[in-house]
Amino acid sequence: MLGLQTPLTELRGIGPARSRVLAAAGFERVLDLLFHLPLRYEDRRLVARVAGVSGEGSYTFEGRLRGLKDIRVRRRGLSLVRGWLDDETGSMPVVWFNRPYLRSQVDEGATYVVHGAVRRRGSRYELGNPTCEAVEQALHGGRVVPVYPAIGKLGSIGLRHLMARILAALDLEALLPDRLPPLLRERHGLVPLAQALREVHEPPSEADLERLNARRSPGHLRLIYGELLELQLELAILRSHETRVEKRHRYTVDDRVRKIARDLLPFRLTKAQKRVLKEIVDDLQTPHPMLRLVQGDVGSGKTIVAALALVVALESELQGCFMAPTELLAEQHFRSLRQLLGDRYRVGLMTGSSRRRATLARDLARGRIQLIVGTHALIQEAVEFQRLGLAVIDEQHRFGVAQREVLQRKGSRPDVLVMTATPIPRSLALTVYGDLALSVIDELPPGRLPVHTRVVPEGERGAVYAWLRRELAAGAQAYVVFPLIEESERVRAKSIEEMGERLRGYLRGHPSAIVHGRTPVEERDELVARFAAGEIRVLIATTIIEVGIDVPTASIMIIESAERFGLSQLHQLRGRVGRGRARSSCVAIHGELGENGERRLGVFGSTTDGFRIAEADLDIRGPGDLLGTRQAGLPTFRVANIVADRDWLERARADARELLSRPRDLAAEELLARIAPRAADRYERFAGG
Repeated sequence: MLGLQTPLTELRGIGPARSRVLAAAGFERVLDLLFHLPLRYEDRRLVARVAGVSGEGSYTFEGRLRGLKDIRVRRRGLSLVRGWLDDETGSMPVVWFNRPYLRSQVDEGATYVVHGAVRRRGSRYELGNPTCEAVEQALHGGRVVPVYPAIGKLGSIGLRHLMARILAALDLEALLPDRLPPLLRERHGLVPLAQALREVHEPPSEADLERLNARRSPGHLRLIYGELLELQLELAILRSHETRVEKRHRYTVDDRVRKIARDLLPFRLTKAQKRVLKEIVDDLQTPHPMLRLVQGDVGSGKTIVAALALVVALESELQGCFMAPTELLAEQHFRSLRQLLGDRYRVGLMTGSSRRRATLARDLARGRIQLIVGTHALIQEAVEFQRLGLAVIDEQHRFGVAQREVLQRKGSRPDVLVMTATPIPRSLALTVYGDLALSVIDELPPGRLPVHTRVVPEGERGAVYAWLRRELAAGAQAYVVFPLIEESERVRAKSIEEMGERLRGYLRGHPSAIVHGRTPVEERDELVARFAAGEIRVLIATTIIEVGIDVPTASIMIIESAERFGLSQLHQLRGRVGRGRARSSCVAIHGELGENGERRLGVFGSTTDGFRIAEADLDIRGPGDLLGTRQAGLPTFRVANIVADRDWLERARADARELLSRPRDLAAEELLARIAPRAADRYERFAGG
């Protein structure tokens, strides 16, 4: 009898070479292999007859293979094996591509179970590239068959036989008791864990193929819920740790502070801004450090909300800091905050290129600077605060969780406000930023007009630039954005090097400038300042201007090779216009489109709603690509998908909070005891302990 911890090297058929391949992929024990789940399923319950084939499709046959021959082909790297499949009703030609070893593995005239795609070739049907198992060894003939992702050279058929031997030798029900509290299993109608695993690997004969392939079978749903519940329990325990930490600083929120904030405001806040500001201020007044994420679309007014929260901190004789991912954005925030706050507070700017960093750090440590704005430079060891109260992090997705945690360790556990203009659907935000409370500014300031958007093929480029020239003559200002600085052999896209000077020549008479990542910082700042002042009418740039430039008079955005940009990035670029009173336009010019490119640009052209765009981006790209590899905190799931399984994610979150808040039974206590060490480890890293 096998055990879950039995090394795979003890299994029949696992020799030294195969065990090394499995170990390199992370499979060393029987339990590891049990969680290597099928990629998809094939329906082989109906064994067809050759004479009964009436159309193209996937078929399973039981018959004899004969006449197998290697066929020479001129195309390099391609080999063919052809033969015939016979049963009692007739014969059908069979072809295999790039499987020259097949002839040595098939006994002429023996009976096999084969499964593959039947296609019409001329006047008859042909079976293409079928799987092939001897009938006495075809464990999954006449059934729903799991198809596994290969592990090295161990393919699906080999894995199917290996898994069948393991399942036959394991008493799963005894070895794998379900630790999920019965109340939760009953609430959601879930099968026990052992049954779930067995049915995922060996679906019952009555299984629904569509639900299996959609990962919606009873077995899949139990595994999905289990993964998501463990994640949400870990995050809930982490939050409970936070509520036991007390901050050493206190805030004053009275009529005097409210009047100062009102007097600083250049306009009335929207209802959404007022709601989010109240949530922040309520958090600041609790005895526990705030950890709050503010989501808001481009132009929704997140910065003014953060600035008012900082006013509360500064008026409470605390320091504040505002961290941005790029120097350009940090400089923009510095100017905006200086303009808003006037001379009431001492505000400093610290970036990687700051010449007075040592002086700034000394003044900050002595309390001479009340508010510091900067980049990653703020989290260097040499930077210390006298009494940091509130830290604001803009564009959180461009940092990682690790950078946020470093900033949180500055001072004595400051309150932290995280902002992002990349809208993230609630379910994903609850997963990635699970240790943060969530606020959403879902309303644009009055008077903000939607940006008129057109998506056109590159054949219309001439007409677009002729239109641009007419608009410039009428007084407009414009951005033209390229994906590349210089031409690339690997990427088909327009570059600034290729088109920038030609475009400037075409637009002669209208002052223009080129800005990209290699432009020296001082020159770039000067050109951007001249664009903001109206001296330059066209700014030709790469995505360096994606965030951090606020020029209300700019009303036109042209995006070249738009198919090379992600959907959220396109939306951010479009957000550079539409900031003033003039009607604004965005034109996306694209080259050849693949299926995903067509979907992205279709969504981009049809809506300016950042949350709808984020949902579509998730569906097209998936959460890992959307958030980027730098975003620590997004777990790797074996079966759950936080896009497809958003409903189960919400259920798991509610259940996790319930388990922690009410009296628990023994099963719940055991589950929490298993999760708690992982949460404690995450908390220790977060708290710097």
